[in-house]
Amino acid sequence: MERVSKHNYYLDIARTVAERATCLRRKFGAIIVKNDIIISTGYNGAPRGRQNCTDMNFCMREYLKIPRGERYEMCRSVHAEANAIIAASREQMLGATLYMCCVNPEDGALYAGTSSCMMCKKLIINAGIEQVVIRDTDSDYRIVNVQDWITDDDSLSGKFGY
Repeated sequence: MERVSKHNYYLDIARTVAERATCLRRKFGAIIVKNDIIISTGYNGAPRGRQNCTDMNFCMREYLKIPRGERYEMCRSVHAEANAIIAASREQMLGATLYMCCVNPEDGALYAGTSSCMMCKKLIINAGIEQVVIRDTDSDYRIVNVQDWITDDDSLSGKFGY
């Protein structure tokens, strides 16, 4: 029997973390790992003490037909990456890897091609995380070097005439 790779091992854990997510649209799980030690975990859900979308059986973004990637202020959830970052100290995150997985809440199928939103990219950069590994299939994943997000600043892409 072949041993699972380290990346897939941590992505499997991120997928399990996603099972705690309370979003009706997508369930994300994230873990931060440094030196083969899990520093923290996070999933998307309402801030502590507030009702979750799953509790209310209502999603404002869905109701307003807001496309993915727009109007995040209308979402009740704190993103998985943000929750993982909140739970760790910066010292622990410097040079770490964030593993992320996204599943469909209706059938548990993986969403391929997902990425961190612009807000989470900023948090990841400031946290000092070195790379993000994103699951696409049960065995396939992408590795993003966070330095690329700094060099290729998508916050300037076409919006300011640069």
